[in-house]
Amino acid sequence: MGLLDQIRTDLTAAMKSKDKLTVATLRSVVAAVQEAEVAGTSVTTLGDDEVEKVIAAQAKRRVEAAEAFEQGGRAEKAADERAELKILERYLPEQLDVDALALIVERVLKDGGYSTMADMGQAMKAVNAEVAGKAEGRLVAELVKSHLS
Repeated sequence: MGLLDQIRTDLTAAMKSKDKLTVATLRSVVAAVQEAEVAGTSVTTLGDDEVEKVIAAQAKRRVEAAEAFEQGGRAEKAADERAELKILERYLPEQLDVDALALIVERVLKDGGYSTMADMGQAMKAVNAEVAGKAEGRLVAELVKSHLS
């Protein structure tokens, strides 16, 4: 069973249990996947990796929206966005903790010989290849930058 099939199964279960938040969140994921499938010059079926990327993009939007609502003094809306984020995280690979990520960053930078800010782009590419989908890009960039400067 693919990831999208699992999401659809969970969506059906959420509908039966009248879990409105999960239904709305999973519907938005299914819609985003369908939109991605018809984008471009020809219709394609997304594999699990591509579906994961769509979910990761949805999760990133929830994080950014929650931050924006917090800054705007709308704590209840921020809490809603974070609740949706928790649902999305079920379908993403487990995220690395900061310490494990820092060790990977150190090793990749050392192995690649990246030492100055001029190496930032190449260093980010190398680290992202290693942690693909298991760490938020902003956090990776902060760690790489702190090790290079």
